[in-house]
Amino acid sequence: MTTSADNLMGSRILVIDDDPEVRGTMCSLVSRMMLACEAAGTLAEGLAALGGGGFDLVFLDVRLPDGNGLERLPEIKAAPGAPEVIILTGQGDPDGAELAIQRGVWDYLVKPSPIKQTMLSIQRALKYRQERRGAAPVVALNLEHMVGRGPAMKQVFDFIAQAARSHSGALITGETGTGKELAARTIHENSPRGEGRFVVVDCAALTETLVESTLFGHRKGAFTGANEDRIGLVRLADGGTLFLDEVGEMPLALQKSFLRVLQEKRFRPVGETREVESDFRIVAATNRNLEAMVQAGTFREDLLFRLKTLSVHLPPLRTRKADLKPLALFHVSRLCEQYGMPLKGFGSDFFDVLAAYRWPGNVRELFNVLERAFVAAGEERTLYAMHLPQEVRIQVTKASLGRPEGAPREPRPGSGDPDAAPAAAAADGAQRPQGEARPQDPAPAADAMIAAMDAFFVRSTPSLKEFKNEMERRYLEYLLAMHGANTKAILRDSGLSRSHFYALLKKNGIGQVPE
Repeated sequence: MTTSADNLMGSRILVIDDDPEVRGTMCSLVSRMMLACEAAGTLAEGLAALGGGGFDLVFLDVRLPDGNGLERLPEIKAAPGAPEVIILTGQGDPDGAELAIQRGVWDYLVKPSPIKQTMLSIQRALKYRQERRGAAPVVALNLEHMVGRGPAMKQVFDFIAQAARSHSGALITGETGTGKELAARTIHENSPRGEGRFVVVDCAALTETLVESTLFGHRKGAFTGANEDRIGLVRLADGGTLFLDEVGEMPLALQKSFLRVLQEKRFRPVGETREVESDFRIVAATNRNLEAMVQAGTFREDLLFRLKTLSVHLPPLRTRKADLKPLALFHVSRLCEQYGMPLKGFGSDFFDVLAAYRWPGNVRELFNVLERAFVAAGEERTLYAMHLPQEVRIQVTKASLGRPEGAPREPRPGSGDPDAAPAAAAADGAQRPQGEARPQDPAPAADAMIAAMDAFFVRSTPSLKEFKNEMERRYLEYLLAMHGANTKAILRDSGLSRSHFYALLKKNGIGQVPE
């Protein structure tokens, strides 16, 4: 008779920790469990070992001599064999624990962790890994239109595979243009419902007067203008998938009635006396922070629970620089096929400019820019940076001129998780008065401001007066980059009076924005 411990024999564990005593203690403990153990003192050594594959579990310290373990989690989990990860840190951090769990770690332990707890965590992680491998058949996903090869996109593909096997509700979040509808379609096409309809409901376009008729349908004569029976979108999705696009825009009054439809799969068309049924699978998407909207009372918590049985966040393109080239190759080859032209090549400067741009509009903006470059190139066989839209080249050039030589283009370590930006922007959108313009992405201006500050000190140590004058000018440029001509928003955020603001513009030689 074999025990569960016997079944775990042969598992390999890697300990990544800069403390030799911790490495020795952990390897001794693992050896007592009749498991193989290796150790690394730095992230670089650990990643090199993982590159060879064969590891089932990684114990990972957070603060290492050459970086932060949490920041490299996606890369570690994407290593050959996709090992499970247990965080082992000397300083417990609630925010760090939240981030680690969001990125798929098995456990979060604080040193010194009791031996019994550590051994139990190892056994459970390895048993889970074995059961998952034995129970989950390999799913041959059709990812024809989805492009990505980085760790972040691998997690998205894993989610799609999981969601395709399930009938549960799925929620896809991410900034505008990251491909939320494409991900939803891919889930549908790979699911048992793939032969059914994929019905899109644009929640932002639902009008108060016709919302129930649009979703649930109506009988002829139910209201003025109802000249014939109409099948609603919910009934149309019977046997398929109902996709709620921008679900955060759904009117609050509709959310309660729609929650019942999700629970019962029954509804009554307008003017009908009997209820009808529809067997649909729900997938929703939003660029807003629904949790923040729940706190603000603009989105129902019970509806959110129904929607996010499965959930994934699509990463912004600025964090997926490795995917720029394959995305460009994919889209340009598709354009060549569409226009009946030979495949085009790329100049080396073309991808340099793409990599230096921040892509506030994400993949949607990238595809638009590529098509404009394609059209500008005409019959030419190679795409060069010169073919890219002027506004893209101007932004990249201005950003490069505002940095000291050799300075990195990417946000600095410790400047914040770029994936937190969508949530903040979404929450901001939930509170912004209706009709008020949304600010532009302030990151490029912020980066230029930081770079200018560094350059200022590189030249020499300025006097306090010089520094104040320089930063005042940079601050005004930042406000204008963030809000454009929206003077109301500028005055609100800066706390300046209108007269003081215009006086500062004049003092610093900056053109005024319209009144």
